[in-house]
Amino acid sequence: MNRAVTEDLLLGGRVRLRQPARGYRVAVDAVLLAAAVPARPGERVLDLGCGVGAVALCLAARVADLHLTGVEVQPPLATLARENADSNGLSDRFAVIEHDLARAWPGSFGTFDHIATNPPYLAAAVADPSPDPVKARATVESTADLARWIARAGEVLAPGGTLTVVHRSDRLGELEAALEAAGLQARASRLVEPSRRVLVRAARGAARRIVATPLSLQSAGGYTQEAEAILRDAAALAF
Repeated sequence: MNRAVTEDLLLGGRVRLRQPARGYRVAVDAVLLAAAVPARPGERVLDLGCGVGAVALCLAARVADLHLTGVEVQPPLATLARENADSNGLSDRFAVIEHDLARAWPGSFGTFDHIATNPPYLAAAVADPSPDPVKARATVESTADLARWIARAGEVLAPGGTLTVVHRSDRLGELEAALEAAGLQARASRLVEPSRRVLVRAARGAARRIVATPLSLQSAGGYTQEAEAILRDAAALAF
């Protein structure tokens, strides 16, 4: 990877993260997504489209003894994810696999108790891609659109497991349709303000839908108390 990287801190220094200095950069969304996954010690978790590994690493900082797998299509980001697993002492519990979701899963891939994913936010038909190819691939749908992305997640979700997604709130209808097509139902959702994001937790089988009060990130003095607890203190994000 012939580009500069920075080393940054997440969750009040609990996570050390190497990432490209320009172009693709981890945002608040990754930390919120990790906080929303209802994982328990010993469970298997898939970070689908893991980038440099921020979601898996933040989740591991909150929940001990997880078995983590990251899937990433871009080799430069997958390489950084492996480096980040090592620098955070998780190389034995965080495996990173390069795979294009346009292709079927390998037969030995297995299933997961929880899947967390932050699919590219922009549909190719309406996007104005970044000139940086790594950022463009991370933010704009390419070989796998939203429906394919969710379908692939559904194929490796264990019975009784959960899929947690962060996406643009104006694409919530598309996301829910993709979940239904994959045999999943949205069980809980929470808007994030003012970022126009939505967090959705899905599973198989009918259940009462919970629509939580929106999470407000900002107050007059900076972050709100709830946002501060999630972003700095590794608190779980409640639905």
